[in-house]
Amino acid sequence: MQYYNNIIETIGNTPLVKLNHITKDIPALVLGKIEYFNPGHSIKDRIGIKMLNDAEASGRLKPGGTIIEATSGNTGMGLALAAAVKGYKCIFTLTSKVATEKIDILKAVGAEVIVCPYDVAPEDPASYYSVAARLAEETPNALNFNQYDNLSNRMAHYETTGPEIWQQTDGKITHLVCTAGTSGTVTGTAMYLKEKNPNIKIWGIDTFGSVLKKYHETGMVDENERYSYLSEGFGKDTVPGNLDVSVIDHFEKVSDKDGAFMCRRLASEEGLFLGYSCGSTLAGFMQLANQVKEGDVVVCIFHDHGSRYVSKVYNDNWMREKGLME
Repeated sequence: MQYYNNIIETIGNTPLVKLNHITKDIPALVLGKIEYFNPGHSIKDRIGIKMLNDAEASGRLKPGGTIIEATSGNTGMGLALAAAVKGYKCIFTLTSKVATEKIDILKAVGAEVIVCPYDVAPEDPASYYSVAARLAEETPNALNFNQYDNLSNRMAHYETTGPEIWQQTDGKITHLVCTAGTSGTVTGTAMYLKEKNPNIKIWGIDTFGSVLKKYHETGMVDENERYSYLSEGFGKDTVPGNLDVSVIDHFEKVSDKDGAFMCRRLASEEGLFLGYSCGSTLAGFMQLANQVKEGDVVVCIFHDHGSRYVSKVYNDNWMREKGLME
């Protein structure tokens, strides 16, 4: 008989899929790493189980404990699945910007969800970072996982995502394109790939209103770069501990509108129903596509599934309300 002992054993080994229509005029082979094949429908399943296992091994998380995390939804889902299998409780803080689908899904898998205001500074007591930290102090036998600075995040990708891509492309990958939020995915995957071949180009995708691109270029956080944006799941108003700028060759900014419309194109032209950051990943690559040539192999990491954004980028009323469409 063929079966898994639990759902978390199915995490990883997601497929690479060739893009055929949107990229038809580009000489390189363009592949998407389709992370919604993970059981929680996102790449964050990888870090959920890695952070949990490491917390157990170090003794920081005790049996029957409570996992606390500030999340935009997907990491919460990965943690919730692992917690359900291993017998932990979860409390997640999210911002009011997050799609209602994500909140409902987290509640469905047994998590307690606290929605915090979006337009506040990270250090504000009401921010989802601050509330998570306070809850960890107030809740008995609880641990704030802090995916932003928890290096188990990037190690999950160093140990799984990077090796998978290297093996799946037979070592022929020339470019990795990936959005950056916590920066664990882009950093951890790049660390592995750069060890294999330092000539592989790593292109991080950022959004307008995020500080990461300017920080990569100058080593400074520019407050003028920090303002609200619609894009979800990537971009940062602070510099996360998981970011290692030395393994990233370039950051490219993508507008809210371009990322949203590329999501729709991926669904209608490639049959890939993907999340907001996935559209931004491909939109960012298309802005840089004149730098690739025949024989190049480009891997775009597509982080999650479109079902979490039905009320947003796939909803005409929301698109009009936000000024993204006539």
